[in-house]
Formats: sequence, structure tokens, C-alpha cells
Amino acid sequence: MKKLSFLALVLLSFTALSACASSEDTILVVASGADPVTFDMHATNDIATARIARQIYETLVLQSNDLELLPGLATSWSEIGNNTFEFKLREDVVFHNGDPFTAADVAYTFRRASESPTIGHIIGAIDPDKIEVVDDYTIRIGTKYAFGPFITHLAHPATSIKNQRAVEEAGEDYGSQGVVGTGPFQFVEWNVGEKVVLERFADYWGEPAQVANLEFRTIRESNVRVIGLENGEIDIAYDVAPSDIPVVTGNPELTLINTPNLGAEYLGLNWASNPYLKDANVRKAIAHMIDVDSIVEAIYNNVGTQMTGPINSSVFGYNPNIDPVPYNEQMAQDFLAASQWPTGGFTLRLYVGDNNAERIRVAQVVQTQLEKLGINVSLNQMEWGAFLAETRKPAEESVADLFMLGWTTVTADADYGLYPLFHSESGPAGGNRTFYSNPRVDELLDLGRGSIDQAVRLQAYQEAQAIIAEDLPWVFLQTRENVSAYGAGVEGFEHHPMGSYPLAGVRKTN
Repeated sequence: MKKLSFLALVLLSFTALSACASSEDTILVVASGADPVTFDMHATNDIATARIARQIYETLVLQSNDLELLPGLATSWSEIGNNTFEFKLREDVVFHNGDPFTAADVAYTFRRASESPTIGHIIGAIDPDKIEVVDDYTIRIGTKYAFGPFITHLAHPATSIKNQRAVEEAGEDYGSQGVVGTGPFQFVEWNVGEKVVLERFADYWGEPAQVANLEFRTIRESNVRVIGLENGEIDIAYDVAPSDIPVVTGNPELTLINTPNLGAEYLGLNWASNPYLKDANVRKAIAHMIDVDSIVEAIYNNVGTQMTGPINSSVFGYNPNIDPVPYNEQMAQDFLAASQWPTGGFTLRLYVGDNNAERIRVAQVVQTQLEKLGINVSLNQMEWGAFLAETRKPAEESVADLFMLGWTTVTADADYGLYPLFHSESGPAGGNRTFYSNPRVDELLDLGRGSIDQAVRLQAYQEAQAIIAEDLPWVFLQTRENVSAYGAGVEGFEHHPMGSYPLAGVRKTN
């Protein structure tokens, strides 16, 4: 055997070291402003979780960046009558624990999901008795009634397919450990409040992930996330605050990406627990007293525009004929004078999560502006998870009179942007944290989701929005935009309108 020269050995050693460094460099570090809640997708419906979960789990149907429905774990689907669809499944998929993916996993997932009050607005139309495993790679799923947005809903992260063995082995701890999916990355660990670590799944059925590891860090302050980008500690920063945009655009090493979102920011008004807010004149007084245009300009730095209703123009069913509520102090005073409390003199408790600096600043503006009406606002800032728990309490326990929140209509269909938030049968766990109830709106939302005629659905949703805009269970604030930034060497990162972004195709070149 020919001996290597000293120079050759040195070069080999250098090559080996370079390879090690290259391997280490394939850690993609992503910073977000909030911690996930749980990776049991039947127990939550928040964006901080979905952004990580979509790297781990997969759904039967995918939604492209252009909102086109594409095959996911299902290769095709067809309606076979009786409000039932038949799905053909991929045959080359394995779970992260090595189990093969089959129709039995799909059946288990949807039967389990049907018992969850948290995601009932997403999969509640599915009839568990109409789930039939035909063979290992064919399944039929039926709904209780004609359900127009059914296939669209199957692209929602809440419908991600689970592995029965993994869920049952982890028991109550599933969601924080033992998390198993079929996605391009597999779960490694979750240090609550700090980071979630994922690694590339070697047996993934599709194109392998371009980086070996993903690390999601929870960094609540946007400016700290941007500083992390500048010094190279993180690669991608989600939710760059409007005030930090000039810092990003002024740095040639950083790239800003700003795209439309399917979401809306709002101030929720709790009808159930506070007698003052049951008075329509009080709600109208509050809405006219809040200068939304100035909030969008001063706090959001003109990112987004004032909402006119609960869904925006990117969503099917949007009503373009609703005017925004104008800021008018005299109108606000007049509406309050016409209420049962003409001079105010009462207190409202306003809750806001601690993960969003803009929402906190808007809450402070609301507090100041309502004081001019004689309405005292008690501001309560809470940790994100605790805030969600507080605002989803049942009516008899609810103490959040007002709350700052947002909603992303991830399906791009008005059913998802209206039914969970404004139907009287939707509780706070599903999205109706204001406890809004209007019989006509219920009728219209039932009509919209129970029809497959898009013209009928459009008319129903537009009328429902007009009524909701008049009732004002929300003060409509800002249309959301996705605003992220990434550092030098990051390639292939793109936004998705739903606000959670696939990362398997993202590369690092340094």
C-alpha cells in the first residue's frame, strides 16, 4: 500500500476539518417572538406552534404560496357521493419512529381530532362514522353535511397526520416529548421558553431538507432578534417590528421580506361577562374613539392598512362594500350619551400578550383614548400562553373585557375566518372569545359552510360581514403582513400567506 506524503496527510486533515465545519454550519437558527404551546396539534391552534409543527408534520393536502391546493400525503382525492371523499395515499412514507404511514393513521388522526373542542371549527364537519379504511393506502372520509371548504380545511396544520403508537406511548406528555410526524425534520428537544431543536429526517419520502438541523429560539423582543441577525447568532428572524425595518433595510448584509398575510389584528369586546359591552352604543363609542389610521401609521409604521371587517381582501368571501369605522370623538361622545352610561365612569379590563410589542403599544393607546370618554381601562399584560388560557375561559369565568389579538384565515376561505369567531356555537376555545351571538349571522354562516355553490357562499358571507361590522364585537384594526428578515448566506426562504413557512428548502452557503 502506497504511503501518503506529509503534505497529503495535511490536506486530508484540512478537508476532514472543513467537512466537520460544514456539517456544523448546517444548523439553521430561526428566532420567533413566542414559545409554542404544545405539539399536539389537536390541543392548540396558534401560529407560534404551527410555524415549528409544519416542519415535523404533514397534511393530506398542501396549500401552495399561491393558495393552490396540491397533493400532500394524499396523492389524489375524489368525491364519491353522500358527502364523502376518497383519498389515495402515498405508499413510500414512514414516520419518524420507523412505522409505515397507512390509512389507519389517517383514520386514527381524524377520529381523535373529532373529540377536540379546540379545533372543532376546523374538522367539526367530519363524521367519525363515515371514516372508512378501504385498504392500507385508500381511505374515505365523509362529512355530516355538505361542507364547501372541506378539502381546503385539510391543508390546515390542525389536520396533520399523527402516529397512533407514538401518541399512546407518550400519553399526556405527547406534545412536549415523543413527538412524531412524517415531515422533513424530526423532533429532538424542547426547552420551554428557550428553544426547540429539530434534525433532518434521513428517511423522508420527499426531497431531503437542505440543512441538518433547525433550531427555533424564543426571543420576545423584535430588536433583540434583529441584533441576533446582525451579529450572526441567528439566521432568520420572524415578525420584524415596523420600528426595526429601517435597521434591516439599512444593513447590506440583511434581507427584508415583506408579503401579504391572510390575517387581521383586532380589539375584542367581550359581550358575555361585562354589562357595559352588551350595549351597542358603548361598543360604537369605543370603536369611533380609537384612531386606527394613526395606530397604523405611528405604531405599525404603515405596515398594513385599516381593516373594514373581520377578513381581508385575500380571503374568499370578502365584502368590499363595508366602510371602515371613522375616528370621530364627537360621534363617540354621542354614542356614549345614548347608552345606559352616558358619562362613562366604569372600568374595563384590557388583556394583552407579552410577545408582541405593537399590541402592547396599541393597548396603551386604547387605554389613553378611552379615558377621554370617561372609561377607565385596566391594562393587564400576560405571558403568551397564560394570555391565551385567560381569554379562552368560559363565559362564567371570563374576566377579559377587552383583549388584543389577531386571527389568520389560513384556509383563505371565509368559513374559517368567520365561523369559529362569530358563530354562537363556537366557544372561546375555538376562537369566539368575545362570545358574540347573532341568530342571522348563525344562519348565514351555516348556509355558507353547508353549500358547495360558491355564489351562494359568497352572498352569505358578505351579508354576515355587514352584520358583524354593524354589531362590532371587534374594533377592526390592521391587516396583517408577514415581515421577516434573514442574514447573509441564507437562500431559498419564502413566506407563505398563512404565516407559517416551510423551511426544508432553505439553504446556508456559509
